[in-house]
Amino acid sequence: MSRIAIIGAGITGVTTAYALAQRGFNVTVFERHRYAAMETSFANGGQLSASNAEVWNSTATVLKGLRWMLTRDAPLLLNPLPNWHKYSWMGEFLRQIPHYRANTIETVRLAIAARQHLFSMAEREGIDFDLERRGILHVYKTRKEFDAAAKVNALLKEGGLEREPVSADEIHRIEPALDGTFHGGFFTPSDSTGDIHKFTRGLAQACERQGVEFHYDTEIASITRDQTGAFSIAATKTGQPFQQSFARVVVCAGVRSREFASMLGDHVNVYPVKGYSITVCLDDEASQQGAPWVSLLDDSAKIVTSRLGADRFRVAGTAEINGFNRDIRAERIAPLVDWTRRYFPQVNTSRVIPWAGLRPMLPSMLPKVGKGRLPGVFYNTGHGHLGWTLSAATAAGVADVIEQTSRRAA
Repeated sequence: MSRIAIIGAGITGVTTAYALAQRGFNVTVFERHRYAAMETSFANGGQLSASNAEVWNSTATVLKGLRWMLTRDAPLLLNPLPNWHKYSWMGEFLRQIPHYRANTIETVRLAIAARQHLFSMAEREGIDFDLERRGILHVYKTRKEFDAAAKVNALLKEGGLEREPVSADEIHRIEPALDGTFHGGFFTPSDSTGDIHKFTRGLAQACERQGVEFHYDTEIASITRDQTGAFSIAATKTGQPFQQSFARVVVCAGVRSREFASMLGDHVNVYPVKGYSITVCLDDEASQQGAPWVSLLDDSAKIVTSRLGADRFRVAGTAEINGFNRDIRAERIAPLVDWTRRYFPQVNTSRVIPWAGLRPMLPSMLPKVGKGRLPGVFYNTGHGHLGWTLSAATAAGVADVIEQTSRRAA
């Protein structure tokens, strides 16, 4: 079959490569880092969470964001300095508010469909990625927060998610390690958690076993299309220039997808929304006993957790609209550490590994999956905070489109 180039070896690029290889395509992946999964797929919150599928394009979220703007440790932070990309993205984001309901329901359906794809990949290839299928528990401190969440829950259930309210007593029965007082919560037993980095690296190795070629340490300088419709990719690998031709190109480049789409004649307005995480090293028995196994989401703090094996506890959250800034800021890490101490007092936080990554977010908060303007151009990008949750389904979706296109061209 004709050669296909995939740009990016994060979770979406690698799942796409695997889906295409399974269909018999000749696949080459380009990645600027030395290994797969070194950016947004490195240390995210770990949740495979259909229960977190609510899009952010709502009036309530915008009003919260305005209140938080002047608070340095707020869950959402906006750098107000003028930038055309940022403000054009925000304008498109606001225009999506009327589609909040439909986009949320569509995201839920996609997240549910993704589960079996991902579990099948892991089982077929024997990938150990600290999977925990214990559900995800959302907790709310006040009646007002819980009532607002109940309205969102109605949308999630309309999308097909089985998710029920739980009382304060039930919260502590579901996760006994959790300290604190709550009004109530919602529990999604079908959700799960895992280490995205371990999964993606394991799946990349499976791709290589199936003949997928990876060009790591490779920067793409340009992509051009000749009169025959072939795409020429000019790149440098460890400083050495080279060029290769392909019949098709799939852009899975995360926050750089806008740049590559521009080379291919498309406008894909992905913006980098920074998130932070800490990995708490559970070095002693008391910490291991005191950390939760059930994944949590504290809605008021916008913090999520995942247990990654016996000796790691991942805590993640916040959103920062600040361009391509990857700095790890102490005032953004401190709330994650303080939250851990408050709700899990038995956990020793003397050894904590901080991280910051850029979520590739489209204004609608729905990923772009499918064809570009030019024949032979495809996209699987813009998954925002749900790349880990959605990628297995969107990879299958774009691979199906490519397969159908190939059959029609044959």
